[in-house]
Amino acid sequence: MKTWFKSGSPWVWLSAAGVSISLISVVGLLFLIASRGLSFFWPSQIHQFELQTAQGQTSVVIGEIYDRERIPASQLNNAQVDLGDAESVERYLVKTGNRELVNLDFRWVLEPMVQQQSQPEDVAVIERRTNGNFYGFIEEVYMDGESVDVAKLDSFIDRVNELQEDIEQLQGTDIGAINYELERIRLKERKAELDGMLTDEVKTGFEKRRQELAAEYKELEANLNKLRRDVQRDKIVVRAMDGQTVDINLEQVLQINFNNQMGFFSKLGQFFTQIGNFIGDDPREANTEGGVFPAIFGTVLMVLLMTVIVSPLGVVAAIYLHEYAGNNAFTKLLRIAVINLAGVPSIVYGVFGLGFFVYMVGGSIDQLFYPESLPSPTFGSPGVLWSAITLAILTLPVVIVSTEEGLARIPSSMRHGSLALGATKAETLWRIILPIASPAIMTGIILAIARAAGEVAPLMLVGVVKMAPSLPLDGNFPFLHLDRKFMHLGFHIYDVGFQSPNVEAARPLVYATALLLVTIIVALNMTAVSIRNRLREKYRALEH
Repeated sequence: MKTWFKSGSPWVWLSAAGVSISLISVVGLLFLIASRGLSFFWPSQIHQFELQTAQGQTSVVIGEIYDRERIPASQLNNAQVDLGDAESVERYLVKTGNRELVNLDFRWVLEPMVQQQSQPEDVAVIERRTNGNFYGFIEEVYMDGESVDVAKLDSFIDRVNELQEDIEQLQGTDIGAINYELERIRLKERKAELDGMLTDEVKTGFEKRRQELAAEYKELEANLNKLRRDVQRDKIVVRAMDGQTVDINLEQVLQINFNNQMGFFSKLGQFFTQIGNFIGDDPREANTEGGVFPAIFGTVLMVLLMTVIVSPLGVVAAIYLHEYAGNNAFTKLLRIAVINLAGVPSIVYGVFGLGFFVYMVGGSIDQLFYPESLPSPTFGSPGVLWSAITLAILTLPVVIVSTEEGLARIPSSMRHGSLALGATKAETLWRIILPIASPAIMTGIILAIARAAGEVAPLMLVGVVKMAPSLPLDGNFPFLHLDRKFMHLGFHIYDVGFQSPNVEAARPLVYATALLLVTIIVALNMTAVSIRNRLREKYRALEH
């Protein structure tokens, strides 16, 4: 035994056990997130419960079973149901929707109250733009006030969705571009006034351009009103679970599914369609419905900007510390500062970014370059640029340390050989040292991306918001608007999980968004890893 311990084998097995436990934990966590998140998109069976209380009152509940659990009968002393001698009772959490008829989307149903449970094939799941889902039986379909065959319903929904896309295009792109141009004219006129160059001729030019835009706006507004009248043409009459009929205008309908009529492959197709809608659509209903595309776009854009900023700064700092700085007190102080920066809490970086970058630097930029916009700030308010710079400062120590370690592994003989052949120190760095150290640089960038993509606390102070009115990238000059606020998947998870007014509806979205965030981080890291491996293979000959 003593010989075995001296051989070091126990420490090898201990390390292997630690790595195995860590790997199993990570895989288990990912499996939990994936199973809970992806199950949200699978079309569930719709159940109809006929309930009866101890007093003989009857009611009907229609909806999806979200969860089920057993609870002690002692917790149901006030329940209006005869539990008999049962020690525990099973209950179902049912998503009933129909917000205009009931107060909550979800309700608990006790198993002893259920007199009959069925899955009617003709019950419809109506996904709407507002007020969530509606569960019921479609009684009639009306086209322009006249009753038509229910079989035409799918074509009507496709027509409405096409019209809604035209309306969004008209509002967001065409009319939005006119409003943006009018605002730019106002700012140009204000700037000319501040510079003392607002002559009558300049005023006339601005007014002429306003009149042209007003004429275009009037024409677009007429087209928009026509589209709105067309989209409001059709409606359906639906019978809810209490027998009450409700008129639903197809303007509010996204899609109608009969889940109980679907086979496996139909559900599989609907499953991937729902995932696509989740990735590509905008959020609705306080982020508890719809998709997360703005959050995906904001996360990727912010990480890419951060990478572009931190990479040259970190590499240059590491080159200075390792190649040029002497071994003196100042260099030691710099290394201590870098190490300490890596241990500073992220929220402190957020406070620093808000005070220095947003208020000081951004406020100064507004004073110098955008005085016509004041007192409304341009860069003097949180935005995607300041978020990227703040996270670049946060991840800078990671890139510096990783790059410096890569430089330290390069033998001094390679530097001396290059200098002996007549190359300058700059040429040696550019052609010999940096190519060999590029895999280590990419390792630092990978670690920086992994940390920055998941940070939320500093972003809450320097740019991230619950709902962004527009993306930082659009068709209006200068196209990339770094002063705008943005959405982020990490903050979206926090908002949906802890700030949502509808907790039960938001719970699956937390898992789905978390899975999406992990997937994006893995994709970014795998891209960086592939680049690093290619660089390593390319410059392997130089290392030897």
